[in-house]
Amino acid sequence: MGGVFANTVRPAILSAGRRQGLRRIAERLPITRKVVRRFVPGETIGSVLTSVAALRDSGLYVSVDHLGEDVTGIDDAEAAVQVYLDLIGRLGRLDDRVEDGARPLEVSLKLSALGQSLERDGEKIARENAFAICEAAQRAGVWVTVDAEDHTTTDSTLTIVRDLRADFPWLGTVLQAYLRRTPRDCAEFAAAGARIRLCKGAYDEPASVAYRDPAAVTDSYLRCLRVLMGGSGYPMVASHDPAVIEAVPSLARESGRGVDDFEHQMLFGIRDDEQRRLVAAGNRVRVYVPFGDQWYGYFMRRLAERPANLTFFLRALASRGH
Repeated sequence: MGGVFANTVRPAILSAGRRQGLRRIAERLPITRKVVRRFVPGETIGSVLTSVAALRDSGLYVSVDHLGEDVTGIDDAEAAVQVYLDLIGRLGRLDDRVEDGARPLEVSLKLSALGQSLERDGEKIARENAFAICEAAQRAGVWVTVDAEDHTTTDSTLTIVRDLRADFPWLGTVLQAYLRRTPRDCAEFAAAGARIRLCKGAYDEPASVAYRDPAAVTDSYLRCLRVLMGGSGYPMVASHDPAVIEAVPSLARESGRGVDDFEHQMLFGIRDDEQRRLVAAGNRVRVYVPFGDQWYGYFMRRLAERPANLTFFLRALASRGH
């Protein structure tokens, strides 16, 4: 099943995630919107803050992401910035404490939502918009992590991150283990003391730049994680894979790291029991909580990520009339 899913089903789902006609149909279906709530708890800041409060009460850290990417107009980019400023202001009023240098509250952002892909001065606009968000986050006591997107944006994204870290050294970014370049990027950012969220990768990338076999991706992930653990930064282990989670304690011990020197990260609505188990064992666990009405692309990437997610969706569809 794993090979069929990875080589046939997953690419088909990711392709569907890029089709605007299917997006419009999906967004109109009540059953789809109902199932989406498992992965995206709401469309407004108020609704996501309800989920944030519940997660914090359970001892979990949180990273909130306003869904949206590949904006095509500067007005849309400015609107995205305003949502983040409003969100950060309200997160700051939660008065959450710093725990041994770590910020329990964080926002995640995609630079393409801030104008990176605009034809005219896109990189400059995205950098300025991200700077404004980081300034607000610093005042509010909230962390920021810059998300990864497809491989064509990686050089631009990491250039912007390097620039921003000169003023905001706590800024985190995401590296994707399935990209063949990522061990080099891990070595650079681990040596610089950066916060790095290491994920496997959720886009349909060509074999020339990315590993496509699941076992090869897992192997690359563990090699990259060993580099991050051995560096001077703060590794964020973004994985639901039991093989990865099982390997973490020994990798941490090899590098002399305690439970406060890294954190696990998981997605909202996925492996909730494992999130609670890790917290009960004394680990830091941060849950990535997306919100907003631009949920289609994110939702399709989640379906493509694990056979269990797709099975959940198909069961919900099958039970619609029951």
